[in-house]
Amino acid sequence: MDTFNLTSNSFQNDANATPLPYDVISIQSQVIYGSVGNSIAVPALMKQGLRVAAVPTVILSNTPHYVTCHGGELPGEWFRGYLSGLVERDCLGSVRAILTGYLGSRDKAHDLAQWLSSVRQSYPSIPVIVDPVMGDEDSGFYIPPEIADVYRDEVLPLATGIIPNKFELATLSGQQIKTLDDATQAARLLLKGHTQWVIITSAFQPDDESIEVVCVTKQDVAVIRHKRYPVTPKGTGDLFGAELTTQLLAGLSVPDAAKMACLRIEQGIIHMAATGRSELVL
Repeated sequence: MDTFNLTSNSFQNDANATPLPYDVISIQSQVIYGSVGNSIAVPALMKQGLRVAAVPTVILSNTPHYVTCHGGELPGEWFRGYLSGLVERDCLGSVRAILTGYLGSRDKAHDLAQWLSSVRQSYPSIPVIVDPVMGDEDSGFYIPPEIADVYRDEVLPLATGIIPNKFELATLSGQQIKTLDDATQAARLLLKGHTQWVIITSAFQPDDESIEVVCVTKQDVAVIRHKRYPVTPKGTGDLFGAELTTQLLAGLSVPDAAKMACLRIEQGIIHMAATGRSELVL
């Protein structure tokens, strides 16, 4: 009977050892308490049976809208090391998608772009979904505005698809967006390099009860209207990105994947309200 010598670590460094099979690499913020960034994206992805490598960009005790908040941005050396480690462990061969969210600084956006460029060379078929988190219409920028230049020039051309809100789309395209035609033209300005589609989240509010998401490719435009709720919990954009990724990996088209992601957001908000929580709960 064959036996394994578990007291030796030689098998862990065996060149023939099989790397862990990750499906998704999710690069975004993390909170100890709450449901934003990877703290909502990872559970959502795992709930659908996907194995996730979570790379943090910042680690906070909770979102800054609470009275107290502890933690902060991780050192650039650590962040670059986390990304390099995934390549060094040879796990990219099984990865089916890369999802990025809150980065927090221009330097991290630049580091991400360099890493994605390298990954693109070795694994050109991996879909890259970028949420260029920078700000919103009601608050403006909540990170240094200069990150927009790095997103525009370095990160977005490496993305398969991007999911900006209307404020971020206007910032990245340099266009004013007041109508659907404005949004379509602005989105198509970003269809460069590898980028095949843009989904504009919370694009328009046609009435008090509805909100629209707009999916744009070079050939088509699809508008998805869903119910607008009076509560706006933190993390809905991060949950949208995770659910969108899940549905795309299940084989849905971009508009159909976006529809399903919107439905998941609605379900999350309804469940949050029904349980009396102040944070999203899956």
